[in-house]
Amino acid sequence: MSRFFISRPIFASVISIVIVIAGLMASLTLPVAQYPEITPPTVIITASFPGANAETLSKTVAAPIEEQLSGVEGLIYYNSTSNSAGVVTITATFEVGTNPDNALIAVNNRVKVAEPRLPDDVRRTGVLVQKRSNNILMFAALRSPEGTHDALFLSNYVNTNVVEEIRRIPGVGDAQQFDPIYAMRLWLKPDVMAKLGVTTSEVAAAIRVQNTQNAAGKIGAEPMVNGQQLTYTVTAKGRLLTTEEFGNIILRADGPNGVVRVRDVARIELGADSYDRSTTVNGAPVSGMGIYLQSGANALNTAKLVRARLDEMQKRFPKGVEYIIPYDTTRFIQESAKEVLKTLAEAVILVIAVVYLFLQNWRATLIPIIAVPVSLIGTFAGMWLFGFSINTLTLFAMVLAIGIVVDDAIVVLENVERLMNEQKLSPKDAAVEAMREVSGAVIAIVLVLCAVFVPVAFLGGIAGVLYKQFAVTVAVAVVISGIVALTLTPALCALLLKPTHEEKPLFKPFNRLFERFTNSYTGTVSLTLRHGIIGTLVFLLTIGAAAFLLRTVPGSFVPAEDQGYLFGFVTLTDGASAKRTEVATDQMRQRIASDDIENIFFVKGVDFITGNDRPSVATTFIIFKPWEERTVTTDAMAGKFTGLGMTLPDGMGLVFNPPPIQGLGTAGGFEVYLQNRADGDARNLAAVTGQFVEALKKRPELAGINSFFRVSAPQLFVEVDEPKAMSMGISLDSIYATLQATTGTLYVNDFNRGGKTYKVQLQAESAYRSKPEDILKSYVKAAGGSMVPLSAVATVKTITGPEMIERFNGFVAAKVMGGAAPGYSSGDAIKAVEEVSAEVLPEGYRTEWVGQAFQEKRTGNASVIAFTFGIVMVFLILAAQYEKWSLPLAVIMAVPFAMFGALLAVLLRGMPNDIYFQIGLVVLVGLAAKNAILIVEFAAQKQAEGMGIVEAAVEAARLRFRPIVMTSLAFVLGVLPLAISTGAGAAARRSMGTGVVGGMLAATFIATIFVPLFFKWLSRGKVRHPAGDLPHAHTEEVK
Repeated sequence: MSRFFISRPIFASVISIVIVIAGLMASLTLPVAQYPEITPPTVIITASFPGANAETLSKTVAAPIEEQLSGVEGLIYYNSTSNSAGVVTITATFEVGTNPDNALIAVNNRVKVAEPRLPDDVRRTGVLVQKRSNNILMFAALRSPEGTHDALFLSNYVNTNVVEEIRRIPGVGDAQQFDPIYAMRLWLKPDVMAKLGVTTSEVAAAIRVQNTQNAAGKIGAEPMVNGQQLTYTVTAKGRLLTTEEFGNIILRADGPNGVVRVRDVARIELGADSYDRSTTVNGAPVSGMGIYLQSGANALNTAKLVRARLDEMQKRFPKGVEYIIPYDTTRFIQESAKEVLKTLAEAVILVIAVVYLFLQNWRATLIPIIAVPVSLIGTFAGMWLFGFSINTLTLFAMVLAIGIVVDDAIVVLENVERLMNEQKLSPKDAAVEAMREVSGAVIAIVLVLCAVFVPVAFLGGIAGVLYKQFAVTVAVAVVISGIVALTLTPALCALLLKPTHEEKPLFKPFNRLFERFTNSYTGTVSLTLRHGIIGTLVFLLTIGAAAFLLRTVPGSFVPAEDQGYLFGFVTLTDGASAKRTEVATDQMRQRIASDDIENIFFVKGVDFITGNDRPSVATTFIIFKPWEERTVTTDAMAGKFTGLGMTLPDGMGLVFNPPPIQGLGTAGGFEVYLQNRADGDARNLAAVTGQFVEALKKRPELAGINSFFRVSAPQLFVEVDEPKAMSMGISLDSIYATLQATTGTLYVNDFNRGGKTYKVQLQAESAYRSKPEDILKSYVKAAGGSMVPLSAVATVKTITGPEMIERFNGFVAAKVMGGAAPGYSSGDAIKAVEEVSAEVLPEGYRTEWVGQAFQEKRTGNASVIAFTFGIVMVFLILAAQYEKWSLPLAVIMAVPFAMFGALLAVLLRGMPNDIYFQIGLVVLVGLAAKNAILIVEFAAQKQAEGMGIVEAAVEAARLRFRPIVMTSLAFVLGVLPLAISTGAGAAARRSMGTGVVGGMLAATFIATIFVPLFFKWLSRGKVRHPAGDLPHAHTEEVK
């Protein structure tokens, strides 16, 4: 086959040109992301029940919906939070790879089944079901730098003009506003109402009747009797629009005081629908929104479109309004990709330098320089075929592929050069003869590398997706590189190489040195062949050391990255007011402000970590300046800021590094739910959670253990004497409606303004609901029309209860968060938590993992399976190729050396055995095997030509030492920039690079000494000729 391409170089070139064109076309359409699509899709169900407390919501809203959710296809788990603000949020998490639209439809259908069992108020406000990727893409905010517009105006402008536009941008999954919007607020005065004999229920009823859209019909509509000429649409008074119109609503038209209107008993204003939430950037009020990425969308492209749309809209903003983007995750993705591309360029230059150093002539060096880009660019076409994106893993695969790809070209080239020098053949004849010798080895190497990587693609879960992207990309590069090595490379050798080239004076010292090095290597090989026992001992020691290191190096899932921002929250004691929270957030902002920080973004009243939105909490995002403009890392600053947060006079501030994979948990570390399956009582659960957390804190493997589940929030309990109320002719409905409208917010109906629909809400003026005794000062109407104060039929007592109740998979649960202590891995932490739960928890209580820990447990031994599979596949392919069961073992016995080198390297740098390192190990199986194949292949050829086993082994070692050192050095130097990288996303690059460099050095300089010995042991008797063509005609094939 190769002879055909050597005689038709243009044909060979066309194949490569087609590959390059396909790759370039594909690279323009590939999406760019930080990770492949690995976050489990989620569907979020939201319902509100104004005025209800957490326990009421949990029992009457969360429970009926959750009962219907079990059994939805692809659902892994669901959890709900019910908080005192009257909001229930249920999050259903699905398997990675589930179609989010199908999940949404399935959940929506189940919610519809549960709806008839929900309270009327909940049904009226509606149950919202939406799919949402957990990937926040960016925050955008509007601000008024001169202070010409207040936050409520900005927030309403965002609601009417901006949010919908942003949601329509391709790639945006959702845009969510943080701040409250307009509502018609009727602030009631209970004492005036009592004097005028008006109750809350009457006010609400009057609004419902007089603020409504009435359809009045038509005049002259068909059928008609006497040939009607015209028809008229009849309209009547519709919904009210202004505060004056609401003030004019008539409550009573007769009676001692004449007409009573709403304005007589309430102050009416166009206000906010809630006063618990507000957003600031660097202390200045803004109206913010979170923009979420759609599943499978291109993050960089979407962010660009969002900015472009905002730029366009800014031209139409009111005077004195501008937009800012205080937080953008794509900056990290862009920087990471830029850093990896820089690494890629460095790798190419280093590889070319090594190749030139060994080949010592520019014509020869040109050949790998042409071959490498063809394989790398062609790989994009493979990525496009498999539906991959350009992400951290596929880019790593490219960097590692450079070293692997250059090998195939060098193996061919080096052999052509050797034959031209030793046998004085012409370039064309040398190319033909060289291909006869090495085409078997090239095919074996391609098959072996694919055999290592392809099984990995079938692993499940998140680890499977990560492995798959990496492995398939490398496999594609290797296959293309094999095609190029069998077609283009020999053709180029025949065209470009000159029959002789004198040794250049510049390279003389290097060549003499390398000859000495080769001689000492061959001497060492002869020595190990003579003293097999020493070789055996060293080999056994290496296996023992690798096994020991595997146990010593701590394991982990994904390394924490410096993503350019931190996030955290400020929390005060339960029941603290929004005003106190504002003061605390301001103090926190002043303490952490520094030159390295670009923006400090606070969302008050919102808790991203537990989902328990309440006035006593604020979430913060601290955005750092770009990597090159600062000296500190976010990880170091997180600890410092938490320390500062602990010194706040009121409340405390906690700051975390965000999770390395967006959408897997909220803070880095683990999250575990403790379920009460015994009696579902929140107070019992709180007691057990306390004991559990204390027991966890005693374990050395764990750090930062926290649970925010508390039942100690101060609450007031209103006890209504129902028999007495009924005997006085007071309806219980009116008592509870009065309570809701006085201390809570009673949602009556809607009004329209500027084409949008807003709520009409009743609540007592703040002066009438500032102290506990104010609750019973409102009045209700008895049967005879007399006004009775609530204090006549109800009493108030102080209790404590939960501000928020969480449920997990249908049981009341408490979330416990924590992480691994320094020196321990996340795997150790998970094991410690499971041991503690087995010892401490009473019957009826159990723990359930979520987020990253859940995925890590499921991943379990994925890497071990991948590694074992790789070795088995290498063995089988080589057995088929050599037609011997024992010989492939000579190749596989090189693998422990590579493992030992890799583990030693990460141990010395104090790095964990994480998923990137494990992916690197799988690469090493293939590479260590590749070096060994070159020696074994030649030794088998020489033995088939009639040499003795020992001579064949030594000769093969001598002949292949130069190309092995050259390709391995090219590979090591190609990966070295990864191992020593800095900047965005460096943790992942260092983790993979360090292991691969260490392993490769060991595989090159230690394993190659022992491979000839393994060959000697295992090739007792005669060898079938290896793959490739038969030897010269004069040698008969040995049977």
